[in-house]
Amino acid sequence: MKKTLFDKVWDSHVVQQIKDGPDVLFIDRHMVHEVTSPVAFLGLDNRNISVLYPERTFATADHNTPTINQHLPVADPLSAKQLDALEKNATAHGISYWGLGHEKNGIVHVVGPEYGITLPGATIVCGDSHTSTHGAFGAIAFGIGTSEVEMVLSTQCILQPKPKKMRITIKGSLEKGVGPKDVALFIISQLSTSGATGYFVEYAGEVFNEMSMEGRMTVCNLSIEMGARGGMIAPDEKTFEYIKDREFTPKGENWDKAMEYWSDLKTDADAVFDQELVFDGNSIEPMITYGTNPGMGIGISKGIPMAESIDGGAATYKKSLNYMGYEEGDTMIGKEIDFVFLGSCTNGRIEDFRAFTEIVKGRKKASNVTAWLVPGSHKVEKAIEEEGLLDILKESGFELREPGCSACLAMNDDKVPTGKYAVSTSNRNFEGRQGPGSRTLLASPIMAAAAAVTGKVTDPRTLIN
Repeated sequence: MKKTLFDKVWDSHVVQQIKDGPDVLFIDRHMVHEVTSPVAFLGLDNRNISVLYPERTFATADHNTPTINQHLPVADPLSAKQLDALEKNATAHGISYWGLGHEKNGIVHVVGPEYGITLPGATIVCGDSHTSTHGAFGAIAFGIGTSEVEMVLSTQCILQPKPKKMRITIKGSLEKGVGPKDVALFIISQLSTSGATGYFVEYAGEVFNEMSMEGRMTVCNLSIEMGARGGMIAPDEKTFEYIKDREFTPKGENWDKAMEYWSDLKTDADAVFDQELVFDGNSIEPMITYGTNPGMGIGISKGIPMAESIDGGAATYKKSLNYMGYEEGDTMIGKEIDFVFLGSCTNGRIEDFRAFTEIVKGRKKASNVTAWLVPGSHKVEKAIEEEGLLDILKESGFELREPGCSACLAMNDDKVPTGKYAVSTSNRNFEGRQGPGSRTLLASPIMAAAAAVTGKVTDPRTLIN
């Protein structure tokens, strides 16, 4: 029987099939952070049981961490308590822990691939929606709830119904100034935030073949924003080159053995998907959101759609525009902005900082803009310095903060004030997501850079040499 990539990985991890119920799925890698793990560990303590395979679990602090003065005690008492709990729980159970100040500390979905924890053909879970990021390596990766975190810690398995399969193919190539974030926002704008509900998505076609690993991570990261359980891309030579010789990847004979398995991780010809979608990469332009969910996005040259053209009800649509302070038919170009955020598990990698720096080089930060540039890890932070990007950024009037989730979800001090507009490279633009009353415009790193130097929404293609 012909199998999809998803089938091959899923089926090889099924420990037991429950009749008319979910599968018992073995989990290869479990990543935890300080927000969704304390109650799970408390559950273990209450039942007097230990973590079954501590070597398969990795802990890092990211959501509640400050992005300045990380050498000082964390001021917020709740954040400090959660960080302390994670350290104590990881230590008690023999789990690798990368807390504040540790050289490997960073956003969970950035450090996983950096250190080779993320591998092709693996099953990966974390108590975080954007675990889908790791699917860029041909892994099945998805977010889980706190009770499921406890289940994986204690059994290394999870009860999970098998999702349906969708393939999204993007043919052709991308135009100048269009990147992975634009591709992802374009797909979500076409499907809506619920269009892939119940599915696991495989991305295929020339556009993804040509995309870097970091770009693929950005696309897979946003799979959850169209309702999908996760997204994945078949591993290829780029994948193998990226992960080779990283700390937790197989070495020597084990590498050769793994490659035998990884090399077969692709969808068989004539394998059947429950749904197939095909788009033309040449039709995608730089994207920006105008509303209060990631599906409310348009190409930068387009106007905000009229309510009658939107499925889901005019009242809800107009409520969203009212929150944002926008009108139907408005063009986004020229809209004033107040903040720019470069970072998150979506766009906090070195490639994102290179793209941002390329635009701001030789220009100055607009005086009306507050910019938060937050690397996804210390490894990214170090690369920014070593590649000379930091010097260029400083010359243009920007400062670099310390690693963390930062303004993506405002669980620390990085909060956008009420009524202010932020062009953000993160993944969600819900009401108040980046601070109570904040207004978020999701965009790519180069769109964010263009806004940062002009002080308003700008077509980045006008600033590309």
